[in-house]
Amino acid sequence: MGLFSNKISRDELKAGDHIYSWRSYIYSHHGIYVGDGKVIHFTRRGGLEIGTGTYLDKIIQFSVPRHGGDNPCPNCGDQSILDGVISSCLDCFLAGGSLYLFQYDVSKAILVAKQRGGTCTTATSDPPEEVVHRARYLLSGNGFGEYHLLDNNCEDFAIYCKTGLLVFSVTKSGSSSQVNSVCAAGGLASLTLRFLGVGRAAGQAASLAVSPAMVVSAATRAVTTTFGLVTTGFAAMAVAEYSKYCIGRVAYDVGVRKDVRKVPVEELAALLAVLEGSLDNLDNTNSDKNK
Repeated sequence: MGLFSNKISRDELKAGDHIYSWRSYIYSHHGIYVGDGKVIHFTRRGGLEIGTGTYLDKIIQFSVPRHGGDNPCPNCGDQSILDGVISSCLDCFLAGGSLYLFQYDVSKAILVAKQRGGTCTTATSDPPEEVVHRARYLLSGNGFGEYHLLDNNCEDFAIYCKTGLLVFSVTKSGSSSQVNSVCAAGGLASLTLRFLGVGRAAGQAASLAVSPAMVVSAATRAVTTTFGLVTTGFAAMAVAEYSKYCIGRVAYDVGVRKDVRKVPVEELAALLAVLEGSLDNLDNTNSDKNK
């Protein structure tokens, strides 16, 4: 495991490790290894982890492997219909991908140097036994709220298990560094996803008719903005935009943000219910204002 890769072997795994596996270049699925070949992770039902009900769901297939039908996993069975906090064997969690270890307590320089979000944080991890306790407690039916790709996803779950930190802001995304890397890019990619219904309004987007061409066009604009790939001759502008991107990545990191609090896992369910109610009220208020 080095600066440009967090890849590890199975022999290096320890209970309490935050692990992940890339599903595509832009998305990695995260979980907590609890020992005995088991991983506890947070997911949305098979094939709909984006939750839009649009073409995006067909482009990006994320978390639970399709071990159903005539070829169920001998250890886990068919998990494609499950959602929320679940336990899987390591093979099901990886779904054929490679194994990576999420890093904690990295310097700001290392955070910026990483090529992609979703690999590390400046936050400090709690002891392994506390991490495993949180994951098992949430698995036992206490839950982690409702899954949202931008606001409450698998990386948010794993980071909470490792640190006990919860984001309280209603104006920013959660602790997920891969999502916050997109937000740090200037917002177009994030706004594109939210326009398509990803996030809190995911259910409302099920009726949107989104064509492949529209998705590709939106993605192209998002990538262009993200990396500052502007017209030739504007190199200085590209450098300036990339500098803003780097500063934004640090500012959004859960180890730096001021809108996070340490929350005991035994109090999490009640707190999430309160926050969910507050966010719903905010959405209704904004909707009334827009009428």
